[in-house]
Amino acid sequence: MHDFGGHEFSRRALLAPMSGRPLLMAIINATPDSFHKSSRDGGIEEGISHFAAGADWVDIGGESTRPGSLPITIEEELARVIPLVEELSKHGPISIDTRNHQVAKAAIDAGAKMINDVSGLRDPLMFDLVLQSGVAVCIMHMQNTPEEMQKSPHYDDVCQQVSTELLKTARRLVAAGHPRELICLDPGIGFGKELTHNIELLQGFESLRGTEGFSLLWGVSRKTMIGQICDQDDSEDRLAGSLGVAAYAQLKGIDILRVHDVREHADFAAVMSRLLEVEK
Repeated sequence: MHDFGGHEFSRRALLAPMSGRPLLMAIINATPDSFHKSSRDGGIEEGISHFAAGADWVDIGGESTRPGSLPITIEEELARVIPLVEELSKHGPISIDTRNHQVAKAAIDAGAKMINDVSGLRDPLMFDLVLQSGVAVCIMHMQNTPEEMQKSPHYDDVCQQVSTELLKTARRLVAAGHPRELICLDPGIGFGKELTHNIELLQGFESLRGTEGFSLLWGVSRKTMIGQICDQDDSEDRLAGSLGVAAYAQLKGIDILRVHDVREHADFAAVMSRLLEVEK
C-alpha cells in the first residue's frame, strides 16, 4: 500500500480505475508559456483545489512541450516544480511531467510517485531511475522533439509504429524487474501527429495494451485536435469537445485521462457511470 496524506492506495489502484470511470490526472503547468493560457503558472492552491474536485493524480510540469517550444535549463525547471511537489504530495499522488532525469530524481525525493516522460524514456538515465526508484511511470510517444515534432510528421502505420515503440520500452522495464501494474502508456496525441494520426490512435487504442494489458493514459484535453474537429481556434473554447473524448474514453475502458478541467470531467464521469450502471 502507498500512503498519500493519510489516504492509502493499492499499487494496482494507482493506474487502473476501480470505479468504472477513468482516473483523472489534473494538469499543473508551472510555466508561463503552455498552450492553454488558463493553465499557465499553476500553484499550490490550484493543485489542492484539483484534489478537492476529484483528481486522482496531479501532474506537475515546469517545461512547456507545446509544438515549437524550446527547452529551459534544469535549474529553472527545478525551481518551478520542486516546491509544488513538496507541498502537494501531502494531499495526494503527484506525477512529475519531465523529460530530464535530474528533475525526476529531485521530484521523487520531494514526494512524487510517478514519472510522466513525454520523451518515452529515451534517456537511459531516466530508464534507470524508474527501475531504481520503483515509482509508477507513464511512457509517452513523441516523434522527434517539441521544437520539430509538428513539421510534417509521417507514419506508414501510426498504430503499429507507436504501439511497437511503447511496448518495446515497457517490456524492457518489466524484464528488468519493474512491476507491470506501475506502467502506463500514452500514445502522445498531438506530439508529432496530424489529426488523422490522432484519431487512428484513439480508435486503435487496444494495440497499445499489448498482451500484458498495460494501463493507458490519454492526454487530449483542449488540444489542437479538438479545435480542428470542432472549429475552435482558441483552447478556451474546447471544453465541450474534450468532454466528448472523455465519453469515448469511459465507454472504451481507458484507465487515465489527463485533464485541465477536473470538476467538469468528474461530474461528467459520475453521470456516465450512473447511467451505464442503470443500463446494465
